[in-house]
Amino acid sequence: MIAKKIVNKIYHTRIFSWLFPTTVFCLQKSLRDCETVLDLGCGPSSPLQYCGNIRHSVGVEAFLPYLDESKRRKIHSEYFLERVEEADFPEKSFDAVVMIELIEHLPKEVGFEMLKKAEKWAKKKIIVSTPNGFLPQRERDDNLLQKHLSGWSLDEMRKLGFECRGLSGLKSLRREAPEEIGENDFMASIKKRPRFFWFVAATLSQMYTYHFPKRAFEIFCIKKSK
Repeated sequence: MIAKKIVNKIYHTRIFSWLFPTTVFCLQKSLRDCETVLDLGCGPSSPLQYCGNIRHSVGVEAFLPYLDESKRRKIHSEYFLERVEEADFPEKSFDAVVMIELIEHLPKEVGFEMLKKAEKWAKKKIIVSTPNGFLPQRERDDNLLQKHLSGWSLDEMRKLGFECRGLSGLKSLRREAPEEIGENDFMASIKKRPRFFWFVAATLSQMYTYHFPKRAFEIFCIKKSK
């Protein structure tokens, strides 16, 4: 418990994020020139809450308890309770459209459809983070939508026109996270014990996988809108 608290506190420090690029760091860097953002599948605790320059953001979430928690934290300016594939917005209505850990929860054909819609709605860029290839995950939080239905590889995202970075260190050090995990439990998906030791190893490897995402556990992908 003490180790988890220490990790959670360190994770959000500026120096740590710079040395071992995190999802929050990548988002902050990528959204510097954006003021309006659409967050598809925003969940209960979107990392967009750490992007202070965002003037207006919209969260779309189909699972009511997640939506209510996000509202309680006042993460977004506006919310829609619906499945992402049912969402509809005017063309070029946001500077950026982000899908953080979303497309792996969708069937492959729906994922392709959402990428096309995101490109239509975004003025400047589309941002996607997802496991590097298929990662099994079962339902959790009594939420059927938490199950993983598809996998998206680095090569595939690059072919779709995305520039990609690696996240969470070496893929070989991590696995499917257990069903019962706490928020921001960054050690939950570590394969070996003692988990704190191997978490440190995974964190150190992030300095490598950020620049060489082929072996990364997750990928952070950016595509400029046309």
